[in-house]
Order: sequence, then structure tokens, then C-alpha cells
Amino acid sequence: MAERSTEPPGSESSADPYRSHTFEQLSRLPIAYRDGLFEGQVVLITGGGGAIGTAMATLFGRLGATIVACGRTAATLDVLASRLDGIGVETHLRVMTVRDPDQVADLIDEIWDRHGRLDLAINNAGGQFSSPAIDITPKGWHAVVETNLYGTWYVMQAAARRWVAEGRSGNIVNISTIQGRASVGIPHTAAARAGGVALTRSLAVEWAPYGIRVNSIAVGVIASEGLRHYPPEARASFGHNPMRRLGDVWDVAQGAAYLAGPTGAFITGTHLEITGGEHVWGEYWPLGKPDYFELDREPSGPSGGVEGGR
Repeated sequence: MAERSTEPPGSESSADPYRSHTFEQLSRLPIAYRDGLFEGQVVLITGGGGAIGTAMATLFGRLGATIVACGRTAATLDVLASRLDGIGVETHLRVMTVRDPDQVADLIDEIWDRHGRLDLAINNAGGQFSSPAIDITPKGWHAVVETNLYGTWYVMQAAARRWVAEGRSGNIVNISTIQGRASVGIPHTAAARAGGVALTRSLAVEWAPYGIRVNSIAVGVIASEGLRHYPPEARASFGHNPMRRLGDVWDVAQGAAYLAGPTGAFITGTHLEITGGEHVWGEYWPLGKPDYFELDREPSGPSGGVEGGR
């Protein structure tokens, strides 16, 4: 049987399956939405300098939005701003961490002071590392949960407070992961992202009277350079989904635009699956699949011995 390609759609080379689109490619990929769809709007993207953040900033910018990007690394944000400026996209940068609620509150105030509005907040900042659960230190646990859950909450609350105070409607999209099954090797992310999805659903109801829509996106395994940090044993499961390939950062960006634009006007509290179907079939093993879970392994009885036949 021929090996299935894990090359991201639109890639110009199959030599590196973990290479995401270059900015030059992002700036000319076809767009499913009309020109100027987000003209005059201000879009905040946390973690804006990463692969998915860059794709979303490029797409929303090409559709007319002013992009506010924040992150922890000035050099990465400067590169993003320079590239977006080159295609005529207005940008506003802030070096900060979403783990600090005061910095988040200051950012939201700064956006309103400079632009007089905020239309969409995309919680894209996040991070994780694979590790056996028993080896995760308190510091490592805190770093992942505080970024992926606390940071998302701080941005949601600060943005909503200002929308309510200004009497304006608002829109939130949270970048998350597949729910409803075990995430072996990344328990800190599993806990944090499950909390974020619960927040999405709860606040979609609580904030509906204010005209604030809240949705999230489950992101499958996306072609990006970060996949190289996983052990070789993990790679066999990267394309383990019904479509048998890796996803694409552009898929996620266009999904965010779908939820944020007029196409999502009647959508709130939804967890959109951009996973190649992995949420219905597939296995993801960031540390590699243990022999214990191989299907051809002889089953054992309740006491650990092989159970006799009927």
C-alpha cells in the first residue's frame, strides 16, 4: 500500500511534511470570503507570532481588519508586523503574557484608546509539552494551565467587560483541542482545554443578552515546525484521522473567519472541529503508542491472567 501524504494542502514541497506555509504563500492563498469582509474592524490575536496566529493575522488582515497581535517575543512580533505592513495591513503589537491579568486589562484598554473599538478577540496563545503524567512538575503544570486556561479567561473577561461598558456587541473565538477522549502524554493541556471549552459554552449563554458570541475551534494535528519537538515515536499518529493527512494553518484561519463573520451570525457556544475527522476516528499518542494498547495484544482476564473461553 502506498504511503499516504502528510503534506499540507497548498504546500509547494513534500520534502518536509512539518513545514507550514511561508508568509509569501499565506499572502496569496485563495480566500473563501468576499473582499473587505472585516473592513474597519479590529481583531485581537493572542500568540500572534506563531504559525496559526500568523495565518489568522494574514487572513483577517487581507479581509480588511486592523490586527492587534500580542505575544512574549518582540522579534517574532516585529517580523509579523513587517510582513503584514508589506501587504498593506495595519498592525498594533504588544509584547506581554496573557498569564498576567493586569497586562491583559492594560492591552484591552490600549486597544480602545488607540482604535476606539474591538470587534473580535481570538485566544490563540497556548503551549504544551509531552510528558508522562507522573513526571510533570508543578512548574510545568502551572505554565501550561495558566497559559491555556487562565490566559484565555483573562482575555475573555477583560474584552467582555469593555463591550458591556460600551454597550457594544462582541465576538470571541477560542483556539482549543479535541474533547471527549483521553489525551495521553499531555494531561495539562487536556485539563486546561477542557476548561476553556466549558467556559465557551457557559459564557455563550451568560453573555448572549449583551450580544457577545463565544465559540471555540478544536484543532487537529496541524503541519507546523513545532511537531519536530515531539519524539519520533509520536509521528505515526500525526495523520491518524479519516483524511489520513496533517491539517493546514489556513484551514484553522478560515474556520475562525467563518465563526467570526456573518456566516457565524447564528452560531454561539459551538466547538467547531477542524480535525480531519480525528474527533470521530483516530488516535493521537504524543509519546508514542504503548504496546499495551496494540489491538493484536492478547487480552487478559480480570485478575491479570488470560481468561478462558466460553
